[in-house]
Amino acid sequence: MIDLAAELGGPGLVPVVVIDSAARAAPLADALRSGGLLTVEVTLRTGAALEALRVIAEDPTILAGAGTVLRADQVKAAVAAGARYLVSPGFSPTVVKECEAQGVPCIPGVATATEVQTALEHGIEIVKLFPAAAIGGPGVVRALSAPFPQVRFVPTGGITAASLPDYVEVPSVLAVGGSWMVAPDLLAAGDFERITQLTSEAVATVRRTREAHER
Repeated sequence: MIDLAAELGGPGLVPVVVIDSAARAAPLADALRSGGLLTVEVTLRTGAALEALRVIAEDPTILAGAGTVLRADQVKAAVAAGARYLVSPGFSPTVVKECEAQGVPCIPGVATATEVQTALEHGIEIVKLFPAAAIGGPGVVRALSAPFPQVRFVPTGGITAASLPDYVEVPSVLAVGGSWMVAPDLLAAGDFERITQLTSEAVATVRRTREAHER
């Protein structure tokens, strides 16, 4: 099993992708790499998602994960397609159990203290805060961090390039999940140059924010 904290915490970013054509998968991976990012979460929201995941996972330099995993059978399919970590929008004991059986780390979604505590009871210390912006943004991360100092958060949902620094500067945030740099309209238009640009800007923002916070 991969060291998820190191793999995601290094770049501090997880691009959350909704892709409707596997033909765009390889150019997307190239665009992310050119922008300085070597991880991606392919959400299982389209018929092309598993094939796109398979294409991206063939590149050993990219850490490919599957998102919007809701059922145990999706866990099996995603792992078969090459996913090295799985993400859920909520907490599902069935999904967590299947991830354990498949030997892949799972990042379940949480929105409350009760759900964080449930994750800890299942031995999980990295969770996805979702939908982050809608439930209070960085303030909610800080609030939950107080009683759960061992937990690392991956806030996702409604985060933009403008709000990215507010999340990065929270010590308990491992990485920030976002779709603005890989927006569906950019993928549909094949505008990989713009994806590279937005990714590069986001990577730079994370680096600057972390350096400022460490001073």
